[in-house]
Amino acid sequence: MAESNFVDYVKIYCRSGKGGRGSTHMRREKYIPNGGPDGGDGGRGGHVILRGNRNYWTLLHLRYDRHALAGHGESGSKNRSFGKDGEDKIIEVPCGTVVYNAETGEYICDVTEHGQEVVLLKGGRGGLGNWHFKTATRQAPRFAQPGEPMQEMTVIMELKLLADVGLVGFPNAGKSTLLASVSAAKPKIANYPFTTLEPNLGIVSYRDSKSFVMADIPGIIEGASAGKGLGLRFLRHIERNSLLLFMVPADSDDIRKEYEILLNELSTFNPEMLDKQRVLAITKSDMLDQELMDEIEPTLPANVPHVFISSITGMGLSVLKDILWEELNKDSNKIEAIVHRPKDVSKLQQELKDMGEDEDLSYEYVEDDEDVEDLEDFEYEEEDWEDDKQ
Repeated sequence: MAESNFVDYVKIYCRSGKGGRGSTHMRREKYIPNGGPDGGDGGRGGHVILRGNRNYWTLLHLRYDRHALAGHGESGSKNRSFGKDGEDKIIEVPCGTVVYNAETGEYICDVTEHGQEVVLLKGGRGGLGNWHFKTATRQAPRFAQPGEPMQEMTVIMELKLLADVGLVGFPNAGKSTLLASVSAAKPKIANYPFTTLEPNLGIVSYRDSKSFVMADIPGIIEGASAGKGLGLRFLRHIERNSLLLFMVPADSDDIRKEYEILLNELSTFNPEMLDKQRVLAITKSDMLDQELMDEIEPTLPANVPHVFISSITGMGLSVLKDILWEELNKDSNKIEAIVHRPKDVSKLQQELKDMGEDEDLSYEYVEDDEDVEDLEDFEYEEEDWEDDKQ
């Protein structure tokens, strides 16, 4: 697919359906005088539902379908006939999608599993027909309930890729080359910074038909957490990784310092990333001899497993896979639920502008005159609703 087809951030307008009106019909049949009320209930308005789908890997399909509108419930009719429920609007999203309120920045929900369904907006309940209000002293009620109104909301959807291992490094550190060497992925590789402009996923084969997923994100530079370089746009993709593979080239002036800069950018973006398991890979090590490796090794972080690798010659790749597999299967490395923080409203508008999602998606809905009259003229108590009627 074309590189521009990767979309991980969209804003859409969602609206559930309103409930149908209850009927005020009176039974009129031959030889049955004073038949009494027999108006049926209105149908439920359609829900707006999010459904996880592993066959999607991007939010591209939502970029061209910005209005998710559920169907309205139909009105009840005679003979206690219920109105038809409104059609639900199901939005298919890739696994790893997080939803926020575009107006307040409030976190709403998270879809992480295939087939998982989340009701984003509930449809309005249908109004009760007049036969519900028949009593010994009110045998011919000529009123019924209107349906509950619809709900609407503009939401932001962010995609955070699901992967076991996330590659972290400065531009041109060899992340894409490693992914191409250990998997069937074919990321763009070139000898200049920021070759990778969008995340790439690859499945890494291991012994005995085992495998794990590796994610390559664009390079991080010092100040990325403050918006420099490609900024915060792709840092979200490594929030879900259970293990982070830091990659620093062997020709760096200070390997430990570069590692600490990368670690600081991640902790500034989200302090919870410090709790993830980490492995350090010194790339482009085919230019080193054993003597240089022995000199570099004492300067590396003591509490992080490390390995010297070369993606071109294959040096150390088997050892790297062994280390990654061992770290992934440690009991201390089980993925825990991510705590999603609300978005800062003061920065939200700028973020939307940067992503090109700041357009107005409001949808004007014109109420029928009959609906408005019903809502204005009818008064009812909350207990009149039947909670079990959905």
